[in-house]
Amino acid sequence: MDKFIVSARKYRPQNFSTVIGQSHITTTLKNAINNNQLAHAFLFCGPRGVGKTTCARILAKTINCEKRSKEGEACNKCNSCESFDKGSSFNIHELDAASNNGVEEIRSLVDQIRFAPQAGAYKVYIVDEVHMLSQGAFNAFLKTLEEPPPYAIFILATTEKHKILPTILSRCQIFDFKRITANDTVQHLEEICKKEKIKAEQSALHVIAQKSEGCLRDALSILDKIVSFTEGSVTYSNTLEHLNILDEDYYFKWLDQMQQQQTADAMLLFDEINQKGFEPDTLLEGFAEFTRNLLVCKDEKAVNLLEVAEDFKKRYHDAAKTVHTGWLISTLNLLSETLIQYKQAKNKRLHTELVIIKLCYLNQAIQLTIDDQSLVKKKTIDNVKAIQFKAIGFREIAEKKPTNTDNHYRKTEPIPEAKLMVEETVEEKVQEIAPKAKAPVAAPATEPKASTVKPSLGSLSKIRQQIAGQHSTQQQILTLNEENLQQAWQAYIQKLIAEKNHSAVTNFNFAKLQLTGDSSFEIITENNIQHKFIEAERAKLIDHIQGYFKNKQLKYQITIEEKPLDPTIIKTSISSKELYQKLAAQYPHIRELKEKLNLDI
Repeated sequence: MDKFIVSARKYRPQNFSTVIGQSHITTTLKNAINNNQLAHAFLFCGPRGVGKTTCARILAKTINCEKRSKEGEACNKCNSCESFDKGSSFNIHELDAASNNGVEEIRSLVDQIRFAPQAGAYKVYIVDEVHMLSQGAFNAFLKTLEEPPPYAIFILATTEKHKILPTILSRCQIFDFKRITANDTVQHLEEICKKEKIKAEQSALHVIAQKSEGCLRDALSILDKIVSFTEGSVTYSNTLEHLNILDEDYYFKWLDQMQQQQTADAMLLFDEINQKGFEPDTLLEGFAEFTRNLLVCKDEKAVNLLEVAEDFKKRYHDAAKTVHTGWLISTLNLLSETLIQYKQAKNKRLHTELVIIKLCYLNQAIQLTIDDQSLVKKKTIDNVKAIQFKAIGFREIAEKKPTNTDNHYRKTEPIPEAKLMVEETVEEKVQEIAPKAKAPVAAPATEPKASTVKPSLGSLSKIRQQIAGQHSTQQQILTLNEENLQQAWQAYIQKLIAEKNHSAVTNFNFAKLQLTGDSSFEIITENNIQHKFIEAERAKLIDHIQGYFKNKQLKYQITIEEKPLDPTIIKTSISSKELYQKLAAQYPHIRELKEKLNLDI
């Protein structure tokens, strides 16, 4: 029985023309070969499984081919090509930098470069996963990479270009490989299925292409697994079962239930999906991608971004016509926030069910309007009326009635009563202005209707009463003296005790008060700690003092008067020798112990 070879190796491209999805690189390399403009060092970088190492091998084989075609392709028939295909070529050397990343491996590689090729024009050195080289290996490689012999060509391949030193990057021609598109992957899988005589549905191949995420090697590996699982028949259903992917029919059912606010049915469908073994986060991610596809179908310009099987495209377009664009945007926003918070949620199932409930009532909770061709989200609030202001007018201004042309309620911020000034009626205005005016005010031709609005807090009469009250309170200012100041100070300490701020109470009790003027005093503290505690209460303390004395002009300042240290308490440090002498004078046995044991101080 022949040994099985995986499709990724069996159908590995042997020429530039068979490389999938990298035409921008293969065309450049073929032109460089035909024009004899080959660089001495190349760097192939890009995601895994997109053809970096394959292109490096094809380039190495092509430049040593004895009978190249006019298009710059290898003939695959000469001695050089045949030895390369058998793996016995002496002109091509491959080094896996992931397992040979030390300085010694690079030095042995540099030593081999000194010998010219026996057959062929070039010696090609392919270093795969070059980002795994150590710092010393990079440094040992720098000089040779910059000025190699004319017959040596280096091809470096990596998936993480950002880890390579800039000095290496500056010495190479850099080629960026891109991910393989879903259509290119599907076409390549169809060709392999025809060669292997495998029955495969296009929708199933499209699912495989989506699962591979632009990696052709992964797509071929998945195809091999499904063929083994299904014994040569690749269908849409068994592909979903093998890859543990949720069928899109569930998402369409969910969409209909959410649009019709069938919360119970949506919850039962989630339970059915959960019992099949699908994790809630997988479900949310799939529904987010489904919603994104519906949003793409809304605009004909973005139809190319829809990456689904051909059998489902019409179904997506029909479903997108029944859903409002605003609902899709709000759903994507809600799902993205839920997925971010999913890892922190303790009850994953409840976290997911809450999102389902919100999505079922999303149309009812949010009213979407189009304002200046942009979506505006406004909450609908029942029985809300806009604040109506009384029209200001003299006799020559016609009375205006408020009109409501806005179809939607607007949310207005509450206005403080002190700032809401309701003007008096026209008669009161005329009576106030008439005595001050030099010329008599002419009588109006038509008398306005008498206003039934009662004087509010903002009227001029109320303002006069407030000003009069302020004048009366100003006359009751309490005199600032030491006795009253101490009483006010003790009253604030009682407030601190009630607030259980005991640390502040202690520092307030130690502070001393001293008058410095008729409307100012000084708080004297002993140290910086007391100063900080009293300073922390500055805002409340000044309000309390000014309110106690009914005087807004009162002010104070805090000073620190540190007490001088008692010279008798000051301790001086002594040396260990002096300490020994004092102890020996007081305890003679210590001296004897030192002499018997020959101890040092």
